[in-house]
Amino acid sequence: MKYDIRGDKLVVTNAIKEYTEEKVSKIEKYLASSDELIARIVVSVKGKDQKVEVTIPTKNLTLRAEEKNNDLYAAIDLVVEKLERQIIKNKTKMLSKNIKNKVSEFILTDIESDEDEDEVIVKRKQLDTKPMSEEEAILQMNMLGHDFFIFKDDKTFGVSVLYRRKDGNYGLIETK
Repeated sequence: MKYDIRGDKLVVTNAIKEYTEEKVSKIEKYLASSDELIARIVVSVKGKDQKVEVTIPTKNLTLRAEEKNNDLYAAIDLVVEKLERQIIKNKTKMLSKNIKNKVSEFILTDIESDEDEDEVIVKRKQLDTKPMSEEEAILQMNMLGHDFFIFKDDKTFGVSVLYRRKDGNYGLIETK
């Protein structure tokens, strides 16, 4: 695996780079064609917290995790554990949902499965979306106390999803 390690408001020293590469390389055992993959890693500082984001785009799926900690090395350890859990948790789903052809880049036989973790949809809801502005959607979302809100944009008439980001700001997903 190749590594693209960048710092955001932080200088990535050789020690940080070596430690990160050593830890992230642990998940290579789950990836069939790891030589062709590039792990994009961003290390940043926000206040007292050190944040590590790892994104590994594969042919059909993207592995992504981020962790914050006041210790950079602990954040690196936690983000690698999170990536491993993602792969292990989804192994059974990938095999049983008949999408084996799309996950050929993963070596799934070496992973113990969690057969008892069946995820099911427990509630369905139908929405009547009415055209509204982004500002009105923010107001509606806040009034409902939700972390996201689905609405029809009054300018494009496309369906949009408004969501609250971890930093307290808002994000918007627009459909074409």
